[in-house]
Amino acid sequence: MTLPQIEIQLIAVLTAVACSILGVFLVLRKMAMISDAISHSILPGIVVGFFITQDLNSPLLILFAALTGVLTVFLVESIQKSGLVKEDTAIGLVFPILFSIGILLISQNARDIHLDIDAVLLGELAFAPFDRFKYNDLDLGPKSLWNLGFVLLIILALLILFFKELKISTFDSGLSMTLGFSPLIIHYGLMTVSSVTIVSAFNAVGAILVVALIIAPAAAAYMLTENLKKMILLAAFIAGFGAIGGYWVAHLTDTSIAGAIASTLGVIFFIVFFSAPKKGLLAVSYRRNQQKIEVSLITFL
Repeated sequence: MTLPQIEIQLIAVLTAVACSILGVFLVLRKMAMISDAISHSILPGIVVGFFITQDLNSPLLILFAALTGVLTVFLVESIQKSGLVKEDTAIGLVFPILFSIGILLISQNARDIHLDIDAVLLGELAFAPFDRFKYNDLDLGPKSLWNLGFVLLIILALLILFFKELKISTFDSGLSMTLGFSPLIIHYGLMTVSSVTIVSAFNAVGAILVVALIIAPAAAAYMLTENLKKMILLAAFIAGFGAIGGYWVAHLTDTSIAGAIASTLGVIFFIVFFSAPKKGLLAVSYRRNQQKIEVSLITFL
């Protein structure tokens, strides 16, 4: 196994694990598709940040992207709270508009600049090892590895520090207010971290495929356990396994690495969907049949 192969797999695992941890809380809060909205709508924030700094590696791009992600959530919730449309409709209204603004800004003002729409949408892990982080001619590895490693450390630190607040506000926002901390602050904090994670994953998997990394492992873990800590660990394990498995599927079939990882995670989810001990389709169907038999026997008696 070559060094680039190891680096690609490390980047894939870091990306998948970071996304899966956030995905657990988004799935539990029934906000899974907000990740899709954020992944598209932060594009104008990245473009505006680039116009200001003229540097694709500037941390201001992440800041502007995070602010745009929070703006997306605010607009979606404001439209939803009006009572005129539902959440899915609000998401469908907000993110195409913001994403289109980003595309227009790129097409009109950055035609000769390396800020490619396809790269933002699809990403390509195979190119990640070529963008190196160097200090005094010392090669310290791919920039994506450092960026995503740093993001993952932040996520883990915030998870440890605010686990109780996240848990209570996720399951009972009224209780969290009674205990003295605002569920609104926790909510927008989670959305901000989600935005930062998504934009950090752009070079690795792109805006579209990052949604699969956020939702699929968390949804699979949700079907396997009802314990939050176990759910987070399971989601991280499934994400890491899917990242490595997807890489080798892409290697053997000579296809897109990001696409293979997303497909592998999809296969894992459907396996769990059918075979989970309590919430799987087979288990649910079996219980329903048993209940029908019991009701028929009671009726007969």
